[in-house]
Amino acid sequence: MNDFDEDKSPLVLREYGRNVQKLVNYVKTIEDKEKRTRFAETLVDLMKMINPNTKDYPEYTQKVWDDLYIMAGFELEVDGPFPMPEKSILGRKPRKMDYNTHNVRFKHYGKNVELMIQKALALEDAEEREAAVISIGKLMKTFQLAWNRDNVDDEVILQNIEQLSKGDLTIGIEKVKEQNLFDPLVKEREFATNQPRQQRENNNRGGNNNRNKRNFQKRRRN
Repeated sequence: MNDFDEDKSPLVLREYGRNVQKLVNYVKTIEDKEKRTRFAETLVDLMKMINPNTKDYPEYTQKVWDDLYIMAGFELEVDGPFPMPEKSILGRKPRKMDYNTHNVRFKHYGKNVELMIQKALALEDAEEREAAVISIGKLMKTFQLAWNRDNVDDEVILQNIEQLSKGDLTIGIEKVKEQNLFDPLVKEREFATNQPRQQRENNNRGGNNNRNKRNFQKRRRN
């Protein structure tokens, strides 16, 4: 962790913090393009969680991918959903950081993880809280992978989450290990979604109704 304390190089986009910049640098070193792309997709999801209040406009996902390319110095070759932006995009004004970076309990995870913990604690739905724990665990594990650690212990990551949340956020370690829930390359349920739970349930019911209608029409034709 000394490299974290000694790294005082300027940040490209301060709103994401130094640890995310380290993850971007790590993704660039992955030789396999398919694996590099999957890590980039996971990193974009994590970047969205770090700045959740900016999800209100449709171009948000493309903007986060633009941010990723910018932080990579326009030297990231992946099969992303959007083309690499022009370097002229660097002229935009960055968002102001609304928190200080002092008094961080685990410096190697950074302030953003603590902010995500606080956000997860505000969730009332048990399923959403579990999804939050999984998302945070993935982020922590990605940080540790970026530090080139050979043995990344899921139990330690879960213990850190419990410490930061004072025991209010947890998940069964057996479930984590069996389903590889903290693996950054395993897709997860969306955390901090823009849709309220009731709206998601209504959408699901609508999808089921449409399927039932198609099945009924098919039976009539037969």
